[in-house]
Amino acid sequence: MVSTNQPDTARPARRSLLHTNPSVLWFMGLLGLFTLGVSILSEGMGIGVLSTSMVKILGMTLCLCLIAICMDVVWGYCGILSLGHFAFFGLGGYAIGMWLMYARTEIVIRDSLAGATIPPTELEVTDAVTAQIFGVVGSSELPLIWSFAGSLPIQLAMVVLVPGLLALVFGWLAFRSRVTGVYLSILTQAMTLALSLYLFQNDTGLRGNNGLSGLQNIPGALHVPQSVLSVWFFWASAFALGAGYLLFAWVVSGKFGSVIKAIRDNETRVRFLGYNVEGYKLFVFTLTAVVSGIAGALYYPQAGIINPAEIAPIASIYLAVWVAIGGRGRLYGAVIGAATVSLMSSWLTGGGAPNINFGSYRFLWTDWWLVVLGLGFVAVTLFFPKGIGGLFDYLVRKKP
Repeated sequence: MVSTNQPDTARPARRSLLHTNPSVLWFMGLLGLFTLGVSILSEGMGIGVLSTSMVKILGMTLCLCLIAICMDVVWGYCGILSLGHFAFFGLGGYAIGMWLMYARTEIVIRDSLAGATIPPTELEVTDAVTAQIFGVVGSSELPLIWSFAGSLPIQLAMVVLVPGLLALVFGWLAFRSRVTGVYLSILTQAMTLALSLYLFQNDTGLRGNNGLSGLQNIPGALHVPQSVLSVWFFWASAFALGAGYLLFAWVVSGKFGSVIKAIRDNETRVRFLGYNVEGYKLFVFTLTAVVSGIAGALYYPQAGIINPAEIAPIASIYLAVWVAIGGRGRLYGAVIGAATVSLMSSWLTGGGAPNINFGSYRFLWTDWWLVVLGLGFVAVTLFFPKGIGGLFDYLVRKKP
């Protein structure tokens, strides 16, 4: 006798992350090969084909790719056009920069006073460090926000807490008021502008327009050459990018990813179905702000300096352009856009591209680079609305 017993219900098999998001495996593999190749070709760890400055540029590019992924998640997947995410990136850089500058200055001061007949007191060391850092803005007192600048664990916590708390408070106020669309974009831009204008003032405790400098000198590793440090930071940037890609690939997959994409497409209907739309948006906004802060904390030690101009609204607008060029709604598209624009900018403005002579007029890339970027954005919008990533999808999925 053949049994005809059938289960009452058939549960669909749970699909793995790699099955729902196959780009993860490709991305991680390519990132691993790229990291290995740069390490082998680097001046500090390999055969010296890539200069130290080039390794730093590549490391910074990986950090920009990470914040581009954050922008893509909050805009491409959740539908929130934030024009303030570079502010979180800059705050992460300021948080780690405070420790780098304070600890390095303290080492220099202690070394200079080591030969004194009478050993200096801690108060004298603190006063000397304060004078060295803040003398440029005419201050002789250590600002309150620098109270724990000498503690690496606390400043690392600030890298996460400061951007996260700012995003949490701002997002809660904006989302609970149901501000959406262009109005929300204007609010995020206003937040960024207010923060940058505030940081330009000398009495903010962050050296105003001078910013924080000398961040490439790592306390405790002053004997390590920059060629080696650049590779270390490149590895850290690659690891952060890989971890961030995995995290957000998991976030945008499954039920949670379906909900935030539904919010992007029709927020009113999702709310009508009983979902806490504001909670989903606040979680995505805060999480991407935290990861942006981590990206900034890795970027600025490689850049060597940070100032309020880095947080200006134009930087966040550039970020949106990168994501649009790469392909909104595709994590790898954000990476493609950020890497393409960043490397082209370095090549065209860094003397790599030859200038063009037109008789009496000389075409300088440094003067026309932003125009080229704008024209590229317009061209992609008109002819490839899904960005470079969308074109890649079309080529891969096109049947012979």
